[in-house]
Amino acid sequence: MFELWIPLTIAGAFFQNLRSALQKHLKAHLSTAGATYVRFFYAWPFSLLYVWGLTHFGGFEIPALNPTFFVYCLLGGASQILFTFLLVWLFSFRNFAAGTIYSKTETVQVAVLGLLILGDPLSIGAVVAIAISFIGVLALSVSETKITFGNLVTSLFEKPTLIGLACGAALGASVVFFRGAALSLGGEGFLIQAATALTVAVVIQSIVMGIYLALREPGQLSAVLVHWRPSLMVGISGALASIMWFSAFTLQNAAYVRALGQIELVFTMLVSAIYFREKIKGLELTGIFFIVAGILILVLTRN
Repeated sequence: MFELWIPLTIAGAFFQNLRSALQKHLKAHLSTAGATYVRFFYAWPFSLLYVWGLTHFGGFEIPALNPTFFVYCLLGGASQILFTFLLVWLFSFRNFAAGTIYSKTETVQVAVLGLLILGDPLSIGAVVAIAISFIGVLALSVSETKITFGNLVTSLFEKPTLIGLACGAALGASVVFFRGAALSLGGEGFLIQAATALTVAVVIQSIVMGIYLALREPGQLSAVLVHWRPSLMVGISGALASIMWFSAFTLQNAAYVRALGQIELVFTMLVSAIYFREKIKGLELTGIFFIVAGILILVLTRN
């Protein structure tokens, strides 16, 4: 049976991959915080335009906002910003590789947090699928470093590893909180629920990070405006990715969406192989196989 959250998630993963590629080019002109700010600052106008389009042409009404909604938006926005800063802190360590790999536990943590915070259950098939795709993510991550699976166990209690786990938890929490925000609005129009949650969240993030940059890196605010052309493309692709993600989160368990969203890593490998003509390693092929297998199991046995 066709379910809309599946193509929405795949589209979200595609546009996120595109946004990440465009963001990397901005690193030549902006700091890490500045490049991060671009994804929020140049996305909120398009999110607002999307809400306007839904109300004026789609016949939707903006749902009544409530305290629970704002709490979820604040927590989701703060968690996503925290994830960014933890990731930047992680990169400051010389032995950050293991920590980066542990930050990929986000999908597993989404499943746990979704159950604890929103009461979203998981089927046995979904648990198996998430576990298999997670093995694939680890294989891809290990293939890019000199870390082995044995090193991952021995480095479990090192500071970079703990930061990496916290990084994955922050990203996972943001997904769960954003889903909670959209669901708290109620109603039958999942598109307007998701769009409203996205718009409020991205406005909050733009304000918070804007204040941070003004206090800590004031030069970056003007740099973000000077480099508006490439930044605008990041904003457009980021807004499209978020629209797809939020819509999928509103329709389906966040753990299922994030597990299917791992297809983004497959997109990345294909771009590297086809466009940049980079040779794919054996461990990378193994990782892709496990991710695809996990996704197929998830789609076929999620109920």
